Amino acid sequence: MERILENQKHDFIGSAEIKIDPPGTQELTLEGVGPSLRRNRGTMWVKIETFPTTVNDPRKHPYIFDGPIRYSRHFSPTVGILAKMEDAHLYSTWKMFLKGVPLFLGDRVQPWNKNYKAAQAIFQGPASVAVRSTIQAAHRMLYARTTTNGFGVINGPADVIAILHGGKDGTGTSHRVKPAVYTYIIAVDDDSFRFSETGAAFFVDFASKHALHANCAEAVRYSGEFHPRPEGGWENFDDSIPDDQVHWEFIIDNNSGTYSPDPMGLADLKELFQYNFPDFTIHTFDFNDPRLAQSRDACRAYAMSKRGVTQDELQPHAQPGEETLVHAASVRVISPASEPRIDLTA
Repeated sequence: MERILENQKHDFIGSAEIKIDPPGTQELTLEGVGPSLRRNRGTMWVKIETFPTTVNDPRKHPYIFDGPIRYSRHFSPTVGILAKMEDAHLYSTWKMFLKGVPLFLGDRVQPWNKNYKAAQAIFQGPASVAVRSTIQAAHRMLYARTTTNGFGVINGPADVIAILHGGKDGTGTSHRVKPAVYTYIIAVDDDSFRFSETGAAFFVDFASKHALHANCAEAVRYSGEFHPRPEGGWENFDDSIPDDQVHWEFIIDNNSGTYSPDPMGLADLKELFQYNFPDFTIHTFDFNDPRLAQSRDACRAYAMSKRGVTQDELQPHAQPGEETLVHAASVRVISPASEPRIDLTA
């Protein structure tokens, strides 16, 4: 395997060209880029199958990614063993590649909100350079490719439900859907859906949760919060009902001060998520909608009354003596040479 250099993306192997006509199995040679990488990065076999299009006018929809939906799970590098045992969800973030994002969102993007004070601190003025440097260092640490990462493919509703499992070990609920609110963004650069619990410990002291997920991008496809709920709402749920016998819903909003997504895009967002998760009912609400507040409050109330979640865990927090991600990132910004290389030969 290859030693990955500091200035090289951790998930980059090489590039190759392939012809789709005629179809069939082809051997590809992966080639490195730049003087620091060897030219031949290995070979791989690829089989291509083509089918006639079912779209009436294929010119309206050029080639786009259409699955399978893959995801990775990352743990904050500052998580301790004891903290992780308490509830690993509070130290986790996910990156998922959705299908058909351009098909539903087109070329629409949501730029940072120039009227939002926290966003101004990140994107505007001389002092913003230092703020962005720290957030970007934290993003690299949070999404780094390490041996603790988890990977998977969404083949059906059970795979989605498994991602939503969370809770404290020993409570009997760690393998059940956790009533929790998540912060999310859909990135412009790769259309990935990135999310973590809004109360995740690594958010402590960051000016913007969404900017951390977006790596301080000046625009996103969309952003906000979402939470799962059983059909009928958490306030009407009976904990004795197994999760696999519940029809689950996703409640998705545009609650993001940093990017302030246009509520007119919520209908398209709903169609995007319904396309990707057809076994779930999707509801989208503007952040000011009282129905959203009612559903979110019921979710959090159930978490505290039935699942042992404390009030502190609903917002970013750190355990006594625990190093925060913002502190670790600040140290790396000051001393970039301290960042270790990742050696895949070990």
